[in-house]
Amino acid sequence: MQSTEKSIMNKLYFTSGAMFIFALLVVYKLVAIQFIEGDQYRSLADDRTIKDDIIPSNRGNVYSVGGSLLATSVPKYDIRIDLVTPSDKNYEAFIEPLCDSLANFNNSSSTEYKRKLRLARENKNRYYLLARNLEYSQYLQFRDFPLLNLGAFKGGLIVEQTTKRDYPLGPIAQRLIGYERFDDQGNVTRVGIDGAFGEKYLRGEDGKRRKQKIGKGQWKPIEDYNQVEPQDGYDVYTTIDVNIQDIAHHALLEQLEAYKADHGTVVVMETRTGEIRAISNLGRNKEGLYYERLNYAVGESHEPGSTFKLMALAVALEDKVIDTTTMVDTKKGVLSYYGKKVKDSKKGGYGNISVAKAFEVSSNTGIVKAIYNAYKMNPQKFVDGLYRMNLQDSLGLPLTGEGKSIIPDPRIQNGRWSGIALQWMAYGYGVSFTPLQTLTFYNAIANDGVMVRPKFLREIKAIETSVETFDTEIINPRICSQETVLKLQQLLKNVVEKEHGTGHGLYSSEFSMAGKTGTCQKDYVNKDQLNYISSFSGYFPADDPKYSCIVVIHEPDKSVGYYGADVSGPVFKKIAQKIFTDAPVIDEVEDVNQESERVKANYDNYYAVAQKYKTIMPNLKGMSAMDAIAILENMGLRVLTEGNGTVSKQSVKSGQKIKPQSVITLVLS
Repeated sequence: MQSTEKSIMNKLYFTSGAMFIFALLVVYKLVAIQFIEGDQYRSLADDRTIKDDIIPSNRGNVYSVGGSLLATSVPKYDIRIDLVTPSDKNYEAFIEPLCDSLANFNNSSSTEYKRKLRLARENKNRYYLLARNLEYSQYLQFRDFPLLNLGAFKGGLIVEQTTKRDYPLGPIAQRLIGYERFDDQGNVTRVGIDGAFGEKYLRGEDGKRRKQKIGKGQWKPIEDYNQVEPQDGYDVYTTIDVNIQDIAHHALLEQLEAYKADHGTVVVMETRTGEIRAISNLGRNKEGLYYERLNYAVGESHEPGSTFKLMALAVALEDKVIDTTTMVDTKKGVLSYYGKKVKDSKKGGYGNISVAKAFEVSSNTGIVKAIYNAYKMNPQKFVDGLYRMNLQDSLGLPLTGEGKSIIPDPRIQNGRWSGIALQWMAYGYGVSFTPLQTLTFYNAIANDGVMVRPKFLREIKAIETSVETFDTEIINPRICSQETVLKLQQLLKNVVEKEHGTGHGLYSSEFSMAGKTGTCQKDYVNKDQLNYISSFSGYFPADDPKYSCIVVIHEPDKSVGYYGADVSGPVFKKIAQKIFTDAPVIDEVEDVNQESERVKANYDNYYAVAQKYKTIMPNLKGMSAMDAIAILENMGLRVLTEGNGTVSKQSVKSGQKIKPQSVITLVLS
């Protein structure tokens, strides 16, 4: 008996000891969790219920040279409500007027809204969607609705802002300005100026705020005193003139449609500065409609055909191996090299003519024979001459995707050299350039031999403050002698002015032009697929040129026509004519605001456009005080006035960025 009792006591003692040790372990674990591992577990809990969310910054705006808006980030708002947050007192007091406001906004039933919101509150919905994709003025309207006007803590208001990239002028110059392009995985890339300068200037800095998980995979923003506000990107002021851009775009479009061509491009460049005033790239889709498909001007390298004859003669004249008076026999319009024939478009050729006339009538045999005779013993000298004029170099543009120039070289292995390379190069075959590279050379001739780099940007600004300006960059201060330049300039004038010149059909007594036609066979290896590239490159006025321009049209309908003088030349003429008649050239000394006003006058819907973009200051000059104040207050701005009458001055210039609640002073007279 005693033994049994002792055994029981031992067991009880052991059990009590074990329980005591277990209790100590529990206490230790609790202490460890609270004081030692607490931060780790709290962090894990936070990670599952609280997260940092990115607030995207607004990309900077893109403007034309005159201040017209080309691209902007438009804020859009989603409005939700946390139906758990409002107290019973506030909910009952304001739910009916809230439903009335929602019904009036959407032209729907207040009773149905009341039923849905009560059901959502019973289900403790903390993220109920009231409206999606609102514009700024609509967002201000919602913010003043009953219950929502109590804010986030009392009224449960949740506002989520996103931005959408918008283009006020539509598809015009869209490839240059840029846009978002999504792949199959949803990744976004940007082309044009928006892509090239996005990271450095336009993108801005994203902000950061905290969101709380509220179930069903939903997250709602919470009050965060450490919230980092996003910083808007800088604004980019381009060299594009919207009026010239509109002229160039429609002139190209009309000709593409008339000739049922595959695609085409046109570029207008200011001669002295290299500033690109217009660039249009149009390609045809399966339905036969044209749109900004690819940036052909920058990215598509192709054989230039007869427009290259200017480069060939520039080398030969500079080397003094021929002169414009040098005579050549066109051999009845056909030459043969290694069984390959060079032919003139005129059957029977032109007989014995000068190099000058061979250029003016675009005689293939005349130019080829002159260049071949001059360089057949030393063809690399001809290639060196092309290199000397920077024709082998890329333009070093900030835009991505610049096409490469191709020049055969006898000294380079696999350098595309052959027994007929020199002859074919002379009239624009075997070499390749982008339209912009060709234009840069023609612009150098117009600019008295100074080759400037094409320029797309003038200035970067943060509101009114200049961040960076872009000066004209000189690629080569003198590509050839003044003597050679003057001879080439005269040749280009003769193409248009002389009766036998291939561009004579473009001649106008009202304004002068100089340039060169080009007609190049495409896919000539397969005669069944033979197509043409029609081009015209030149400048205007012929004396003291203001602008250079190139027009390249691929694969016009052969049954309608394909010669450069017929297909591309008229586009060049129409652009020059409209610039000098419908849109007079503005001198550099003229105030840029005058250009801005002229541009805006050409757009009847300017005020409507300005009102669509609530972050951009409209032009209110000449408006009545009542109308101007209504517009600004609708944009969420505060207005002060001085005087009476119509608006004569405004404290913020039109086209500038503004923020909500900014104070605008209007001077009335």
